[in-house]
Amino acid sequence: MTTRTVLLRGGTVHSPADPFATAMLVEGEHIAWVGSDGAAESYAASADEVIELAGALVTPAFVDAHVHATSTGLALTGLDLTDCTSLAEALHRIAGHASVNDGVLIGHGWDETKWPEGRPPTLAELDGAAAGAPLYLSRTDVHSALASTALRELTEGLAGLPGYDGHAPLTRDAHHAVRRAALAHLTPAQRRAAQQATLARAAELGIAALHECAGPDISSEEDLAELLALAATTDGPEVFGYWGQLAEQGGVETARRLGAVGAGGDLFVDGSLGSHTACLHTTYQDAAHTGTAYLTAEQVADHVTACTEAGMQAGFHAIGDAALTAVLDGVRAAADRVGLARVRALRHRVEHAEALDDKAVAAFAELGLTASVQPAFDAAWGGPDGMYVQRLGAERAAGLNPFAAMLRAGVPLAFGSDAPVTPLDPWGTVRAAAFHRTLEHRISVRAAFAAHTRGGWRVLGRDQDGVLVPGAVASYAVWAVEELVVQAPDSRVAGWSTDPRSGTPGLPDLTPGLPLPACLRTVVRGRTVHQA
Repeated sequence: MTTRTVLLRGGTVHSPADPFATAMLVEGEHIAWVGSDGAAESYAASADEVIELAGALVTPAFVDAHVHATSTGLALTGLDLTDCTSLAEALHRIAGHASVNDGVLIGHGWDETKWPEGRPPTLAELDGAAAGAPLYLSRTDVHSALASTALRELTEGLAGLPGYDGHAPLTRDAHHAVRRAALAHLTPAQRRAAQQATLARAAELGIAALHECAGPDISSEEDLAELLALAATTDGPEVFGYWGQLAEQGGVETARRLGAVGAGGDLFVDGSLGSHTACLHTTYQDAAHTGTAYLTAEQVADHVTACTEAGMQAGFHAIGDAALTAVLDGVRAAADRVGLARVRALRHRVEHAEALDDKAVAAFAELGLTASVQPAFDAAWGGPDGMYVQRLGAERAAGLNPFAAMLRAGVPLAFGSDAPVTPLDPWGTVRAAAFHRTLEHRISVRAAFAAHTRGGWRVLGRDQDGVLVPGAVASYAVWAVEELVVQAPDSRVAGWSTDPRSGTPGLPDLTPGLPLPACLRTVVRGRTVHQA
């Protein structure tokens, strides 16, 4: 079969092979050449398609390193409370959704810390708004949920589970149980429609690949299998699955059977700060406890050992400082068993990794761990009046998400959204890292962009991808942009430069308040999956 060639010219190509490139040639699934418009003339006559960029920017497409596709799609197409500004508005929106939908209702995104009432709805209020229907509503962090009386009655053995409360939101095992009960009532058509919505939205935003973080507590084997099959048989972003289950529970074998690339992702060592379930060394400022520990260091060590011996990447969800201590102690113990080099070679990953001090950052670098992080968390909950300060106080909150320290130590970063926790929004994610609410944690736009493109490929072991150079996979995006700049981390150094003599490829100006770039085209392995 003849390989199709596409020539793009007349724009700016973000490529380390040529910082002044204005054109790019794609042959089949790979980039064949980058260079100037003048040199591109020799390819124009023989190309199957010539795309006139008209000044647009071409970059590697983004990789979102942590998503939940079905839940994201359900929020995109159904009941989404993320922008509700009050409890009253949330109840009104629930009632409207219930009035036009049958069966089990599923929604997401409530956050009582942003409401003037300062509380979630009572069970009676929830039942009233849902008109007696079974209703599952995950909190914005997806570590607690509201469940109506009808859904609670559908969930076998609920009252005896850890995290159960007869009136308040559910956490821990009780939350997992009502979520499983709700998702079990999705039809295959509903699940497929939700997954398609997520893939389509990702393509619209210039995202070429998603890391799906699945597991028995957060989705199901069926859900992951159907998503991977959908991605493999339709044009759209690539999907790489992670299955969050311990090896001793069959996690490695299940991951392999499902076609997942790792036994990790949302393998919970703790919960979240918003739900008071992140595991801390000292008590919360607004609660008289230290959160919830789901796994011990010994369990972490056993899992990493088994995964390493099986040649499979492991990974853990860990947010609080005590949870991260358990992960680091466990990974170090596994390295003592099987050898540090073998552990480092698999690039085991930690999701979220928010409460890292300097000692923990150094341990990440020593053990070769990748930090799969979500800068939008800081944009949503950081700052002097944010949820982080409410939960931890100003001093501890200021230490969260230390991206600059991680980069200085050589810790690999892979950026994601944890959608639906925060939306699919790659340029917004890059902006959130570059304009972190804590000044000393800011990184350059260039470093943040690399973490959201090449970083997502490197954690998969595909070091050659995520960059526009000859021989690389042709997964790229085309953007409508204004001025390109080289933007520095903060005001302590030169803000930015537009001097082409710097030899540094420019990126859009992401200063807060300015519009984000609009995606004109997304291409995955040489196939156009979105065109504005």
